[in-house]
Amino acid sequence: MKRPMFHVAAVVPVKALHRCKSRLSQSLDAHARARLVYDALRHVVHALRAAGVVHAVSVVSRDAQVRAWAETMGIEFLQEHGRGLNAALRQAQQRYRHSDALLVVPADLAALSPYDVQHLVQRAASCTSPCVVIAPDRHERGTNALLLKPPSIIPFAFGRNSAQRHAALARAHGAALLWHRSESLALDLDLPEDLALYEEQW
Repeated sequence: MKRPMFHVAAVVPVKALHRCKSRLSQSLDAHARARLVYDALRHVVHALRAAGVVHAVSVVSRDAQVRAWAETMGIEFLQEHGRGLNAALRQAQQRYRHSDALLVVPADLAALSPYDVQHLVQRAASCTSPCVVIAPDRHERGTNALLLKPPSIIPFAFGRNSAQRHAALARAHGAALLWHRSESLALDLDLPEDLALYEEQW
């Protein structure tokens, strides 16, 4: 008997460009930071598509330039209406509420690989119960990817120490909690040392 298709939607949140990567301002000017965001976003979208396990990819932002980028890349754009990242992601939860799972991947994962995406989705697909898959950053504090099966199983808690906050929410809502750790997925581009590490290793 053929196994039913597992439908996963992926959403990539992007801040307004004038606010993006402000902690890199001593290393990069505004134009260079915007270019970094564009290059990383394009890489993330490519990795999501190349993985072959994601059925829909969208970007959520309030920035008109990001909308233009999404149109160029041929992906759906969700106009951000709320205040803050968690509110923006709730829009994605509503948009993809009928999918089997929702994968959240920030736009600054410049080393994300298709294998990472495949591994995240395969872990959720093989879980027989509602589950939450968390990919922490290299400091084990932030959440660099979050997969929710089903999409509304927990509320979003991005911010300080979000990895442990998402883990606590998974336990509180009776979801299976799974972790995925890899060097490529653990690296985001928030600080000058992150950028240096990326340039050194990738």
